[in-house]
Amino acid sequence: MFRLALHWQILIGMIVGAAAGTSLNFFAGTTRVSISEELPAGLASLEITDSTDGTSFRLVATDQSTRLLTVGHPSMGDAAAEMFGSLKELAANEPAIAAIYEQQGKTPAHLWGDRFKRLGGLFLRLLKMVAVPLIVTSLASGVLGLGGTASLGRMFSRTLGYYLATSMLAILTGLVMVNLVRPGLGENSMPQAAAAEPVAAEGLGEVLFSQIEAMIPENPFSALVEPNFLSIIAFTIGFSIFAMLAGGEIASAVRKAAETGFAVMMAMTTAIIRLAPAGVLFLMASVTATQGLAVFRSLAFYMLAVALALGFHAMVTLPAIVWFFARRNPLTFARAMSPALLTAFSSASSNGTLPLTLSCVEHRAGIRNRTGSFVLPLGATINMDGTALYEAVAVLFIAQLHFGEMLPLSQQIVVAITALLASVGAAGIPHAGLVMMAIILQAVGLPAESQGIILAVDRILDMLRTSVNVWSDSCGCAVVDSMEESPVAS
Repeated sequence: MFRLALHWQILIGMIVGAAAGTSLNFFAGTTRVSISEELPAGLASLEITDSTDGTSFRLVATDQSTRLLTVGHPSMGDAAAEMFGSLKELAANEPAIAAIYEQQGKTPAHLWGDRFKRLGGLFLRLLKMVAVPLIVTSLASGVLGLGGTASLGRMFSRTLGYYLATSMLAILTGLVMVNLVRPGLGENSMPQAAAAEPVAAEGLGEVLFSQIEAMIPENPFSALVEPNFLSIIAFTIGFSIFAMLAGGEIASAVRKAAETGFAVMMAMTTAIIRLAPAGVLFLMASVTATQGLAVFRSLAFYMLAVALALGFHAMVTLPAIVWFFARRNPLTFARAMSPALLTAFSSASSNGTLPLTLSCVEHRAGIRNRTGSFVLPLGATINMDGTALYEAVAVLFIAQLHFGEMLPLSQQIVVAITALLASVGAAGIPHAGLVMMAIILQAVGLPAESQGIILAVDRILDMLRTSVNVWSDSCGCAVVDSMEESPVAS
């Protein structure tokens, strides 16, 4: 019986989900309700105007005084309105109003977008469910399969060298593109947006040292539960190395257990992957139903600069590396990795996509297990080409708006170096993107709260940069595997 290949199923699911969400956004993206009953004391009436571009509240008190609240992009609200950057911020300050909105004020697009998000979230939960045991068993079997610490050292140095080189190339691409497009200057500029909630910007050295601390978990089992991927990877590699050093029956028993566990987890992952088309459909429907168009128009040139830079890195730089160093056809390799890339785009989660990436690398791209099981978990934690590029472009865009001119070359070099170091140091930190950007902003004298300018379109760009992150990890697998041609003694 004829059956479409997985990547075509996922692509169809993405298109159907986008079409459904866009239709909801267009036909049911705006609503207005007037409420005069069951209101908090002192409030005579409440009018809520909700749209996928923003939400406004008109509160009329019993003494007929009027108060205006606006949630969303600043261009959607009255100049006299009190601005809230998000519904979460509104709920923290006006819990009663937020509760009324949740119950009565949402548009059909927001209601269905939330439902689609929960359904798509089930697929992501399944992937996250297998992520930790899959990383532990795959990494242990990969390290033990190398046969010795010399082979492990070679693979680690090659992997780290690839990650640092491609991250710097990505950052340089972003800097060149933002200098060409100049999204924050002249006719390309946009109105200033509301400030985000301040994010504490630790010193870069402190962030990097915290990652060294994270590599030494106080309790490995707690690291598995959290999960803290950097701690998990470091402990698993260390445990596997000492199993090799123990040698004999101990090494054989540990290797057999790891390989057995990995086989079981891959079977479970393969079953979950069959749900990817439906999961992607719901995730895309949620995003397209709830994202408005007004904020995209005002940030169009910024989005263009990021998209062009990510596109160049993904479609020129990385394929060239695959062609020259891995001796593979980039188009064929991309086709093999397409299920993982499409899922990464839909979910905006590198760690969530990791089980699918491992499966595609081994079963579709033909890369050896010992390479993929070592390179990919490490890459999903510390290799973030797309994120590093995005942060560099974002900081220069904010600087253009803030200073009204381009940063000098010396400051741009500071941005490049800080973004490279922070892209490694941000792994395992909650809200890593915001912390990373705060560090770079601090390095060039910009306020951390200026991130609020770009948060409106962060979700869409997050989908793009996550796809680039996964694509770079996959290309790293191909490159490192090509350098491990000689058979390894077991």
